[in-house]
Amino acid sequence: MRELKLDPISVSDELTTGLSAAGLPIDDIGEPGRSYFRLADTENQIIGYSGIEAASHDAVLLRSMVIVPAFRSQGYGRHLTDMTLARIPLASEVYLATTSAASFFERVGFQVVERDHVPQTILSTRQLSGLCPASATIMKLTRRPAT
Repeated sequence: MRELKLDPISVSDELTTGLSAAGLPIDDIGEPGRSYFRLADTENQIIGYSGIEAASHDAVLLRSMVIVPAFRSQGYGRHLTDMTLARIPLASEVYLATTSAASFFERVGFQVVERDHVPQTILSTRQLSGLCPASATIMKLTRRPAT
């Protein structure tokens, strides 16, 4: 596998195009509290994108996860997820919403949670309060306690 790097990026046409092509919501990507990243190899070939939305001081929404088509089904999704999660403080609860990748995120350590077990700060994000369909699966990362 290629050597990879995850770099912070600002909202741009590149990011918007990459997310739109994957069918991910972009209506709110320029709002405050969001951070975006680009996964690339050492030759700057773009492999994917990810994002984090800080919903509160202790709850984060993992969002905008996409691997560009040429690199799908090669293990890059796991690397993108792991590298993005490394940017989130261990004390934070991590949630996500997905319409198509629940089985992938279960393999990474996320578990399906019912809406009534999700903090209001997560439910009130634009992504969960309107951009994602009500049928989207909400998941929470189960992290091992720090020792």
